[in-house]
Formats: sequence, structure tokens, C-alpha cells
Amino acid sequence: MTGRLRVLIAEDETIIRMDLREMLEEEGYEVMEAADGDAAVAIAREAAPDLVILDIKMPGRDGLSAAKEIAADRIAPVLILTAYSQRELIARASEAGAMGYLVKPFQKTDLLPAIEIARGRYEQFIALAAEVGDLTERLETRKLIDRAKGRLMDTYRLPEGDAFRFLQKAAMEKRVSMKEIAERVLDGSLEAG
Repeated sequence: MTGRLRVLIAEDETIIRMDLREMLEEEGYEVMEAADGDAAVAIAREAAPDLVILDIKMPGRDGLSAAKEIAADRIAPVLILTAYSQRELIARASEAGAMGYLVKPFQKTDLLPAIEIARGRYEQFIALAAEVGDLTERLETRKLIDRAKGRLMDTYRLPEGDAFRFLQKAAMEKRVSMKEIAERVLDGSLEAG
């Protein structure tokens, strides 16, 4: 890897694809090309580019369905580049997971900021998704610990504080997480008595 950002362009019009390639290469990007949505998805999966630029109207799979698949798999941020500016298409692009939308004709001065904004929004999205995943895991662990505490309180008539301390102490002694201890209490493989 050379350290250069890698961009996949999916555009069925050869002239536009060549112009895009030239603009991007002048700015130091490494460029890959696809002529349709099917090829774009396949190349994106294989090459994991840093950004995917998709035209909406292409033969075979269109850019919006390709964008939806690439975004759902969290391969790379997607920038839609198209001649169509209808609100319905913009809304569909957003729903498909596109991080930016640029209308043709465009200049390099339009393209470069759109790329940076798309990449920035994608980084924020990935960070937020990781945070949500972490919070979800923590909530599930908390629920599990509460259920285990309840089982200990009911089965052994322990006060809540003692049930919690049992879970803490068992986790420290066995050098495992409280989540694992809670699971053991709930499946009956660990008893307090």
C-alpha cells in the first residue's frame, strides 16, 4: 500500500470516467474503474477502496442499489455523481447510505470538497456505529448481571448488595468478566452456596 487514497469510480460514460480519473490522479488518488454497478460492488468487495464514486444510471445494477450494498457492508463511503438533481433521487441516495451527492457537470473544485465531506461523514458514522455497539453490549451485560442478581436473591435469599458482591468476587477469583459469571449463574453452572 502506497499510502495514497484509493478511489473506485463506477461510471458507464467513458469520457466522464476518464475525466474523473485524471482529476483524481492529479490530486494523488489511486483510481480503480468500473463501468456498471455489478462490477462496482465486486471491485469494492475485493479491493476495499477508501471511497466509491457511483453514477446513478448505469447498465445492469444502478448506482443506488450498488450504493446500498456497499454502504450496508460498510466497505467504503459512497459519493453519488449524477446528472439528476430531483429530490426523489437525492432522498433515495440518502436512504441507500450515500455520504454525498454531486451533480454533473462539476469542476474539480466541487469534487474534492465533496470527497472530503463524504469521507468525514463516513468516519463519523463508523465511530457512532462502534459506540452504539459498545453501548448495546454494555446494556446487555447489565441486564444479564441484573437477572443473575435476581436469581441469587431468589434462590439464596441474598440481599441485593450481597448478590452483587458475590458476582464481583467470583469474577475476580476466576479471572473472568462479570458477564461470564452472570451467564454461569443463570445456566446453573455456578452456585452461591
